[in-house]
This record gives sequence, structure tokens and C-alpha cells, in this order.
Amino acid sequence: MRLGIKEIEQIIPHRHPFLLIDYIEELEPGVGAVGYKCVTFREDFFHGHFPKEPVMPGVLTIEALAQVGAVAILSLEENKGKVAYFGGISKCKFKGKIVPGDKVRLETKIIKSKGPIGIGEAVASVDGKVVVKAELTFAVS
Repeated sequence: MRLGIKEIEQIIPHRHPFLLIDYIEELEPGVGAVGYKCVTFREDFFHGHFPKEPVMPGVLTIEALAQVGAVAILSLEENKGKVAYFGGISKCKFKGKIVPGDKVRLETKIIKSKGPIGIGEAVASVDGKVVVKAELTFAVS
């Protein structure tokens, strides 16, 4: 199931310039999702991070992973119209950098969920190489 920007915007509240996923390639509501961010030199954050060596900020990669997880959890019928808020980040490792021209694969699997609280296992990769791994805690409200 492929979701484009319009379908993603029907699920999560993020909008440009803070919507950090371009499309969802795989979605299993409540279980996980795989999305992509196609990084271009025109991204606003590259003006200051860093002008001579543009690198996507790690916190924005984490946010993109969280948005993919939010698509998965908010696709459940009982969560439609709700928001998934950050509750925490743990076991975060940055293993590489993301630069203009990269197509970033963003995968978040929901590994634990109890009531409105859950944890997602998130991995960002470029060309099959892991660049970020983390566990993301969320609260649905």
C-alpha cells in the first residue's frame, strides 16, 4: 500500500516544511510502516547545517522516523483524528550521515503498546546502510 503526501496528511497533522516523509511504501496499521524521504539540496535546514558540508540534522531524522511510526499507529481505526506525541527517545545511535541526494528509508515497527502509550523500533538507512537506530516512545491523545 503506497501513500502519497495527501494520504499522509489525512493521518498525521504535520505539514510542510515539517512533514519529513515523502511517501509510505508499506503500512500495517498498529504494527509498523516503511516510508521514504528524498533529500534535496533545497532543504531549508541545509542553509545552516552546515553551509560547507550539508548534513541532515540527526534530530530531524529521528522526527522523520517518528512520523512514520505515527502513520502506523494513527492508521488504526480507534486512533483516527488523534495525535501521537513524543514520550521519549532511547538507545539512539547515529552511524552515518544523510546528505543531499540521499533517499532515506525510514522504518518504524511498533514493538510494545499498552493503552495510549507505545514504543517503536526505528531504523533509518541509505543504500542499505543503517544511519540511525532508536527506540521511540509515543503517547496517543
